[in-house]
Amino acid sequence: MWLYEKKMEYPVRIKNPDPRMASSVISQYGGPDGELAASLRYLNQRYHMPIPEATALLNDIGTEELAHFEMVGSMVHQLMKDAPADEFKESGLGPWYADHERSTWPAIGTGVPFTAAYFASKGDPIADVTEDMAAEQKARATYENLLDLADDPDVIDPLRWLREREIVHFQRFGELLNKLYEEQDRKKCY
Repeated sequence: MWLYEKKMEYPVRIKNPDPRMASSVISQYGGPDGELAASLRYLNQRYHMPIPEATALLNDIGTEELAHFEMVGSMVHQLMKDAPADEFKESGLGPWYADHERSTWPAIGTGVPFTAAYFASKGDPIADVTEDMAAEQKARATYENLLDLADDPDVIDPLRWLREREIVHFQRFGELLNKLYEEQDRKKCY
């Protein structure tokens, strides 16, 4: 299905632990607008697309979102890895530390776990791709909010890169939406 290179799509090299920032970044790991929800959304929607280009795009972006899930997980891991327990407590992540110590887990910083309720597959290609465009914009907005919170260049760099990928995905879905409208109109013969 794919060739896997044992390297991330974009490097994540965070040197300084920061549980406070980890508690915010983790929302893109297992939150409603995060990378796991996006990947599962697109990989499920691809099956009912009426044109091969739509299936291919959802497959490609869905698998890329898994690579982003890996990047965000690496960011969270590196932000938590060497932090002492008292920093978790000071940052409000005491309950997280009690349940997960320094591990990544698909949830938001308050501990609310990932749920499949975060995404949909309606079965209507136009409705689904419109939702996908909204999902990409919400993810972009979340990355911009995370950039407002970040002060470490090692954190800012991959966040900027991820934000840019959301913009590109939004554009590709917009192009696909136009093709789906054309396909829908083409089928109407009177």
